[in-house]
Formats: sequence, structure tokens, C-alpha cells
Amino acid sequence: MTELWISLQDIPAEGREFHFTDQSLWTGPMDEFRVPAKVGREFEARMLIVPQDDGFLISGEFSGSVRVPCGRCIEDFELPVEGDFDNFEEPAREGEELEDESRLRMNAGQPEFDAAGFLWEQFLLALPEAPLCSEDCKGLCPKCGINRNQGSCACVPDEGDPRLAVLRNLKLS
Repeated sequence: MTELWISLQDIPAEGREFHFTDQSLWTGPMDEFRVPAKVGREFEARMLIVPQDDGFLISGEFSGSVRVPCGRCIEDFELPVEGDFDNFEEPAREGEELEDESRLRMNAGQPEFDAAGFLWEQFLLALPEAPLCSEDCKGLCPKCGINRNQGSCACVPDEGDPRLAVLRNLKLS
């Protein structure tokens, strides 16, 4: 996975802002993890890193879009992906191991932050589980496979198991 380690040693007390426009921060992991998406509108991110007494406050935002297949009709569409974040990263104490999920490491006694891994994580959290081209997408016919947004089919709707027909009119109060 793409890594971009930022040295946190010389960050002033008021913090330092970073701006990311390199598309490989997103396209590299998309290819590596076989995410079925292509970048639409290019991604950009802004990140402010502010040192604290016992760690670093990481805040900012990112935005862009991806072309993905709809979860109902499988047609490709452009999905805006954006988010903002406020995280606190704490370095490992003397003699402690860093957690696997930590984006902070010590290199030659100096703290470093993996901005690429952090932004990829934020991107994944902002993606919907089943992206839809529209809320009223009709999807595909389960029998003939026609896209119901583009036309209708002559398939007869399944009425279910006839042995349960008696229960169709059952009203619960």
C-alpha cells in the first residue's frame, strides 16, 4: 500500500497544514485491494496536524468522486465521496509496541505519521456499503435481468409459496 510518512518533529505549536492532490494516494490502494471504482473528480485532502502534550491532533477534510456500479442496477455512475475527520494519534510510550492500527511510528527517535494510510482509511469509511445511482433505482428484474429503470418486462411477479396464501391477508394488531 502507498505510504507517505510525515515527520512530526518540527511541527510548530499552532500546527501545520498539509494539502494532498496526488491521486496515487487513492488509486494505488484501489488497484491493490481491487476496489471496483475509478476516480471521477480528482481527490484532494487538507490535513491540519497540531502537536498536543501527549500526541497529535489530526483534523481536516477530503473530497472527490469515484465511478462505481450501482448496487441495484449495476450501471456505472459517479459517486461523490467526501468526509471530514478529527482524530487524536498517540505515540507509543517508552518500551511499548505500536498497535498495528496506529498510523504513528517512531523513526530514529522522531515521530512520523502515515498520511496516506490515514486518508485511505477515511476514504473507506466514507464509502457506502451498497452505492445506489438514485434512491428510487428500480434495479434488475430477477427473472429476465432487464434494467427496470430503462424499461419494463413481461415477467409475472412471484406470488410466493401457495401453501402460505392464507397468511397474506393476516393482520397483526
